[in-house]
Amino acid sequence: MNPLSVPSVTRRVGAATAGVLLLAGLLPTTAQAAPEPGKGAAATDRQQPDRRADYDSRAGLGAAAAAQPTAALAAKVVPQAPTAAANKLRDSLGVQGIVEIDKSTGTPRRVARLDGFLTVKSKQKPEKIARDYLAAHADVFGLDAAGIANLTLRQDYVDVEGTHHLSFVQTVGGIPVFGNGLKAHITKTGQLVQVDGAPLKALPAAAGSAKVTAAGARAAAVKDVFGDSAAKVTKTDAGAVRKTTFSDGGNAKLVWFQAAGGARLAWQTIAVDEGYVHVVDAASGEVLYRQSTVDADSAVAWPNYPGAAKGGSQKKVDLSKWLPNNSPRLAGNVAHVYSDVNDDNIANPTEEVAPSGKKAFNFPFTDFSAAVGGNCSVQYQCSWDPNTPNSWQVNRAQNAAQMYYFLGTWHDHLNAKPIGFTRTAGNFEAVDGDAVQGQSDDGANTADGLPDGAHVDNANMNTLPDGIPPTMQMYLFLQDDLFLAGNSGDEADIVYHEYTHGLSNRLVIDANGNSTLGAVQAGSMGEAWSDWYAMDYLVNEGLEKDTATIGDVLVGKYVTAGTTIRSEPLDCTVGAPATVCPGTPGAGSGGYTYGDFGRVYGGGAEVHADGEIWAQTLWDLRKAIGSKQAESLVTRAMELSPANPSFLDERNSILAADLVVNGGKLSKSIWKVFAKRGMGYFAASLDGDDAAPVEDFSVPPAADTPRGTLAGKVTDQDSGVPVQGLTVGFGGHASGFAGDLQATTAADGTYTIAGILPGTYAKVFARGAGYDQQVATLSIPSHTVRKDWSVRRDWAAASGGASVIDFTGPDYTPYGCGPVKLIDQSQSIGWGSDVDPAGQHITVQLPAPVTISELSINPSGTCGDDLTASTGGYRVETSPDGTTWTEAAAGTFPNGTATATPVALNSGTGTGVAFIRYTMLTTQGQDAGLCPADQPPSFSGCVFQDSTELSVYGATS
Repeated sequence: MNPLSVPSVTRRVGAATAGVLLLAGLLPTTAQAAPEPGKGAAATDRQQPDRRADYDSRAGLGAAAAAQPTAALAAKVVPQAPTAAANKLRDSLGVQGIVEIDKSTGTPRRVARLDGFLTVKSKQKPEKIARDYLAAHADVFGLDAAGIANLTLRQDYVDVEGTHHLSFVQTVGGIPVFGNGLKAHITKTGQLVQVDGAPLKALPAAAGSAKVTAAGARAAAVKDVFGDSAAKVTKTDAGAVRKTTFSDGGNAKLVWFQAAGGARLAWQTIAVDEGYVHVVDAASGEVLYRQSTVDADSAVAWPNYPGAAKGGSQKKVDLSKWLPNNSPRLAGNVAHVYSDVNDDNIANPTEEVAPSGKKAFNFPFTDFSAAVGGNCSVQYQCSWDPNTPNSWQVNRAQNAAQMYYFLGTWHDHLNAKPIGFTRTAGNFEAVDGDAVQGQSDDGANTADGLPDGAHVDNANMNTLPDGIPPTMQMYLFLQDDLFLAGNSGDEADIVYHEYTHGLSNRLVIDANGNSTLGAVQAGSMGEAWSDWYAMDYLVNEGLEKDTATIGDVLVGKYVTAGTTIRSEPLDCTVGAPATVCPGTPGAGSGGYTYGDFGRVYGGGAEVHADGEIWAQTLWDLRKAIGSKQAESLVTRAMELSPANPSFLDERNSILAADLVVNGGKLSKSIWKVFAKRGMGYFAASLDGDDAAPVEDFSVPPAADTPRGTLAGKVTDQDSGVPVQGLTVGFGGHASGFAGDLQATTAADGTYTIAGILPGTYAKVFARGAGYDQQVATLSIPSHTVRKDWSVRRDWAAASGGASVIDFTGPDYTPYGCGPVKLIDQSQSIGWGSDVDPAGQHITVQLPAPVTISELSINPSGTCGDDLTASTGGYRVETSPDGTTWTEAAAGTFPNGTATATPVALNSGTGTGVAFIRYTMLTTQGQDAGLCPADQPPSFSGCVFQDSTELSVYGATS
């Protein structure tokens, strides 16, 4: 996506990451620009998004479990709390032990110790060590002897430090379980580092049969992303998984997939030409899982560019180690590069680059700076003229050869120690069938000799699972106030950044080898890793400087003609002066810390913006322990990472990597770096999707530190009666570190949590089904502290038994903004619909008749729409039986209203209410006169109509 042509009418960005603005890149906050004519189209059709966001139906299981429903509500999903065996194991591992329970499976997402190994040294084979540990803790992992014996070892990958990374897959009838296997990591001396993966406790007895064919499943997947692929079946295997290969190089195969009612037979499909992995129910064709394999960026680092002080001049280089002798084109073991100027993803004969002479691809660079002017200069040389059709052809062959050299260089750098992204680790080589397919000048001829708006100012990497070639696309950049007229394939760290997406997506995986970088914190680290590896290399090579002066390390220096495409330099330290580290209005100046997550970009959490926090932290780590140690530990940590990691998960993985590589000798230095950036021992993040983590600057307390206790009582705010069955816990410590810091309230509403290490804890919470979560920051000393909670029940909350029984307009559930989101107790994700002259209404049935003391509505725009889509005119009706309705309130939310707002009900309309009907009549954009009927829509509120939350408070009638 082109970051300079962000349309005023936004598209649904969807599903698992709803509420996260999915921009292709982050520009300086002063540089946001409206679309220029011809640069992309305003996306007025929600049925045709640029890219569909990732979606995982299993996330709903964990969310429902996290709500901690009480038995009285007969909830369909039972929370998977840690068992006594899990708690016993956690306690046995000490202060820095981890037994993190997956909320939806009840089995460990991760078992590890940050200050030691799980087992002693052993000469047994790694597989036996792993299986023996599972057997010794079978009650924790939920696997009996037969279940352990049935685990299939998919891979035993040995990294460059000698550590074995074993991936075990659960199977039924030869068909694997998708995403819920186990991984075990064992040192070369036979010590078990950790186990992760969250296996399923219960599996079907037999394989069953598929009603949907492989081709049908793939067609459903293509339809799900509004694709147009017409790939045909080329081969069908006879095995249990019935692997079916398609003409685009992708495939489909049978898997088992976790669902609320148990494991379901499904098809895993890989559509290479669409860039997605799906799981489709084999009985109904329902999409259960979707993950884009494309990483797209406009915010990258580009030292080694035409005119650079170091590495800015063409020199003769040797391609022989990457190309076969006398090669007729740019294709060898590491890559195949061709100029996909028509963007058909096919290497047409005219798009291949032939040698300039015998054994030579010597194409001199032609500088367009004099003709273009503007930002072009001797130091930042332009490579084409955006005002002259086909001018890019002058440097087409040169750019392809340059790109091939970068790909070969980066392959070798990542392959070598201490990084060790080797063939067995899943790197990209033709010998394994997955050399990088590099498309230079992508789409350069999509608008009569010029690139169209979808093929400028960008670059991307589409990384498929191991064995399927990734595709890297490099675009031209336009000349304007921000950019110069350059070619992304001419700059080393554009290519290095994109290639590194392949590294992270091949290493941070589940037991089946699928990438798990879908969560917002994980995605942010994906962008940060790409920046960090590129700049680490270029500084080491002397192509860029990192002196004692802050502000040297600039990402995007070439295309911005000497500034940066990030909001700050990569080497900004905490507390650095605003003159060199200006930051953003939301996050402030100086180097970023964990508490800035979701604030760096003005629109909320965004992976490129929030990735700056992780990238700066890793740069601090590089300075503290040295580049080579950092390269080693950061890479090993990816291999040890649990699925969809948070920043804190990855901090823990780096500590575990140090234990493996160095015996833990750098532990104190690592803790100091992360604590300085707000990722200390008491930092809190609920999971990798937590867009508002809380920072802490403490290193771990000593193991013999006296402990404290928290006790108190929970009562209902409206009735004053005790509340039974709610959970009181410590965010970030409720399922992870040793000493499970959570408790469930008794019949009289009381609770006690003992064994608390003294310190200040943010995100101490009280929550339960139907009750709004209460969060407090508490300082716990080494004695008992009392904290009473007054919680308020939202009778309209789905987790408390309310339900949507009727609604009008389209169902945008696949985009993460369906009707039920209006009653999910979230003030950031809501119900999205379309503008309609008659309005759009929704009917909510309460779990019991209620006398309403307060009704609250948050009318804010959601689902990627701007604030003009917020509800303006509205109507609320109440009913005791769902048949007889009375108007309880009507009015207009003032322009700009985007928070929960109390709505006064007419006298007598709030008693004995069992049903509520809410109608969105107009949008705030319509009310502000922004949507004249005789003009095309220019704002979200002219097309889409949203509200974020409906809440009802009171007491049962």
